[in-house]
Amino acid sequence: MKMYMKSIAVDDQSKALDFYTSKLGFVVKHDIPLGEHRWLTLVSKEESEGVELGLEPNAHPATRDYQEALKADGIPVSAFSVDDIEAEVAKLEAAGVEFTQPPVKAGGATMAVFDDTCGNLIQLVQLHI
Repeated sequence: MKMYMKSIAVDDQSKALDFYTSKLGFVVKHDIPLGEHRWLTLVSKEESEGVELGLEPNAHPATRDYQEALKADGIPVSAFSVDDIEAEVAKLEAAGVEFTQPPVKAGGATMAVFDDTCGNLIQLVQLHI
């Protein structure tokens, strides 16, 4: 068994698609219309056959409640790994990405958190092991 997809609930799939592709550099793997929503997955440019990131509509009330509670408490919904967190944060800030937590060392990692503009906080992690 291996990981296939990680889903993130978003408040607007088109806005999320723009943010995750233009700001973060992900590329579209699947974009299939499904009525008012889409089967929308992205992958890293570096791992086109890697784990897909699903941008799921937060249409269900429980999903919105969960999403809002995590964000209100400052809890990231997911984490992405990077090789050089300082360089990545500088690049993303230059692209207009807003960080809620600057890079901070914690044990064998450095972490930062940004707002994806679609209802979520996302953590960046650079491992030092």
